Amino acid sequence: MTRIALAIDLGGTKIDAALVDADGRVLAEGRNRRPTGPEITPGGLHRAVTEVVSHALAHLPGDAQFVGAGIGSAGPIDLRAGAIHPVNMPNVRGFELLEAVRDAVIASTGEFDPVVRLRHDGGCLALAESWLGAAAGARASLSLVVSTGVGGGVVMGGIPVGGASGNAGHLGQMHVGELTVEEIAAGPASVRWAQLQGWQGETGEDLATSAAAGDRVARAAIERSAKTVGQALADASSLLDLEVIAISGGFSNVADDYVDLVGAALRDWAGLPYAQRTRVVRSALGGDGPIIGAGALVLRDA
Repeated sequence: MTRIALAIDLGGTKIDAALVDADGRVLAEGRNRRPTGPEITPGGLHRAVTEVVSHALAHLPGDAQFVGAGIGSAGPIDLRAGAIHPVNMPNVRGFELLEAVRDAVIASTGEFDPVVRLRHDGGCLALAESWLGAAAGARASLSLVVSTGVGGGVVMGGIPVGGASGNAGHLGQMHVGELTVEEIAAGPASVRWAQLQGWQGETGEDLATSAAAGDRVARAAIERSAKTVGQALADASSLLDLEVIAISGGFSNVADDYVDLVGAALRDWAGLPYAQRTRVVRSALGGDGPIIGAGALVLRDA
């Protein structure tokens, strides 16, 4: 009998749900999403949760063993309360996401007490990379998203490190100088910096195009982002003795050598040999990492 989990990935623009099997495969039939956004209300989010859960579970194979639901959410989260406090969705701070998912699962399956687990989305990504991705087999790894924000998660010995409240891994909130990593290195921040230097583009995609065409300001913005991320990761690796760091996210694709630039900055900044040896690689899972990791929360008892 095939073991299957419901996986949910809640972010600032959408909530995504899918069924994930014991081999980490995402079953396309049940995958669906609903929009979220900065204006979403508790009622709107509750409806979206109910809709994506019921749609996904309607495609649960009849001979499958349903093992529960895993949730990865934009953070911060509150593990004890099963609640979320997302920076980019202010109206739903304090929303009891775990209970909402549990209620929707009960309504769809009739199970009395389903297993439901919550982690922040960076932790789910890190778990997926450690299980099936670029960090598979590593004793200590960190996975990082560089996109409209910067965030990540840490896995030690195959177990995600949540910390006291479940929020370990928010690397974007570390400081490099007076600003946070996110305020310097994220896609929108890099675009704004380039515009202040006289660049005329509007988006991260424009920045990539300009840099590829030889625009020095666009290229400088990309290098500034990669250097900042690499310096923060050097400190993280010095603290945690990391073996592998896997990087994903839309802005990490802004240049073919972005990940290489991050790795070079880490090696330049790290003061200790073990930190300098940390491998910096591109994610092997692409956009499916967070949803696979959410499923892994129950498939792998993480």
